[in-house]
Order: sequence, then structure tokens, then C-alpha cells
Amino acid sequence: MVNHFSHEFKRKHNKDISRNPKSLRSLRTACERAKRILSSSSETMIKVDCLFEGIDFSSSLTRPKFEDLNKDLFIKCIETVERCLVDSQINKNAIDDVVMVVGSSRIPKVQRTLRELLNGKELCRDINPDEAVAYGAAIQAAILNGQGKKNNKIKDLVLTEVTPLSLGFETVGEVMNVAISRNSAIPTKATRSITTTTDNGSSLRVRLFEGERARSTDNNLLGEIVLNGIQIAPRGVPQLEITFDLQANGILQVSQRDKVTGSKVNTIIKSGRLSKNEIDGMIIEANKFKAEDEDHRKKHIAYMAFLEVLYQMRDDDLI
Repeated sequence: MVNHFSHEFKRKHNKDISRNPKSLRSLRTACERAKRILSSSSETMIKVDCLFEGIDFSSSLTRPKFEDLNKDLFIKCIETVERCLVDSQINKNAIDDVVMVVGSSRIPKVQRTLRELLNGKELCRDINPDEAVAYGAAIQAAILNGQGKKNNKIKDLVLTEVTPLSLGFETVGEVMNVAISRNSAIPTKATRSITTTTDNGSSLRVRLFEGERARSTDNNLLGEIVLNGIQIAPRGVPQLEITFDLQANGILQVSQRDKVTGSKVNTIIKSGRLSKNEIDGMIIEANKFKAEDEDHRKKHIAYMAFLEVLYQMRDDDLI
């Protein structure tokens, strides 16, 4: 809306306000007011006194025009809902309630499009959309603070967070080995068995990643963990395990252990590593290169099978 009316002001008065923070702020305030009005009215006026160099600005805005200006954002809203349905593996007909949250959920176009997507299902209006996020955050804070079992108002409430990206470690051939899959409920814990790929090693270095790509280097590097004092033996013999422990506060603890020698090491990775836009971008990229990633996985499986044959031939003194 701000861009639209900035261009209109330039067209009418041959003045460019795009680099004037004060004018843009005034125009943005007027646009915000108009957006709210259009949730209950079909038309409104944008009015700003002395918008730029003493020039007043006024223009009309209808609801259809508003919806056309923001159509990309409305499409993005629906794409988010569709992605949630796919990720959760829930059929739209199985949804009990749709709770509308924050002020923009009052926009008629958002409500209408969402109802159409969900086959005409009515939206829940029992919760104030302006208070819902703060209410949920307060409950989650109380639960994390240990008040969940003491307070009768919240003891039966459960708020479930999920991990936005898969967590795993790199194996031979820059392959991402997933330990905790995307959308797993938090807190969660997973252990995977690992071993050495070279003979007579005394330590094992493992790189940790988050992301959805098959090739580890296409994902986000979290760090690495090095386990010393492992069993010195031929490749594939040491019995090691790596554990990913994702806690309710978002902190990830990764540990490695040698089952034979008892050697163990831990590393802690704090949350908040990527922004929502970065996470969404990684998911979009993973979908874009899905076929390429599947091809990489198949090549890796074939390569590992070939290596296993070579090592077996070596052990049998055939090569």
C-alpha cells in the first residue's frame, strides 16, 4: 500500500517521497488505519496533511483494490497453511477448529480464502486474535518455569513446539544423516549408531548440520564434535553412538560415546541460529532440488556398496 500511494503521489505532484523517512512513516500510519477500516467497510480514504514539502495527500481505496495490491501476501498465507497440512500429514477434513490469531486475521479476504481452502469450514471466533499470542506465550513461559504442575489453570494445558529443520550429522560422501526429523515435537531425543571409516583411528570427528538437503554441505553447519580415546581397531569395528537431545528451551545437546572404551564427549548448541525467512528459504530450496537430492542419495548408496566389496576383497587377500 505504501509503495502504491508513493507512486500515486509522484504521479500527481512529480515528487518522490521514497527517500524521506518522515513522509513514509506518515503514509504508512495512514495505510495501517485504512487497512483496519477496510475489514468492516468496503471503501475508505487515505489522508495525510503535509505529506511532503507542505503538500497534502488524499486518495480513495476500495476493498477490491486493497485485495489486489496484497494478493501475493494472501497467496503466501494459504501456501503456509497448505505446507502445515502436508508436514503434519493431516487431512483438511480432520481439522476440528481453526483459531485466527493477530489483527490481520480480521481481513475478510484472509478469512474467505481460508474457508474456501478448508471446504467451507467456519473459523473459530471465541478467542481474541490480539491476545492469543501473548496468552500462549505466557502459558509457555509458566510451563518452562516449572509452574505447570502448581497452577490449576495451566496444569492440563500442553503447548507443543516442533523443530523447524531436520538435525543430523555428516557421513562419508558429504551425506546428511538425519537424527531428528523436521517437525518432531520438542523436547525430543534420538540416538544413532556410528563407527569409523578408516583403520586404527584413535578419534572420530563428526560435523553437525540442520537442514533438508541430502548433501550435508548444502545445509547449515551447527558445529562439530570430536571423540578421543576410541577403540583402536579396523574400520567398522568400533561401536560408537551419537545422541541428539533437543530440549524444550531450544538448546541442542549432542554427545558421542564409545560403547567399548566408555569415552564420551558432549557439545551444546544454542537455539535461534536462523531467522524464519532463512528457514523458509531452506525448505523451499529443498523442495526445488528434491530430485537432485534423491539422485545424490542413490549414488551414495551405490558408492558405499562398492567400497564394501573392495574392503571385503582386501580382507580376503583378493586385492
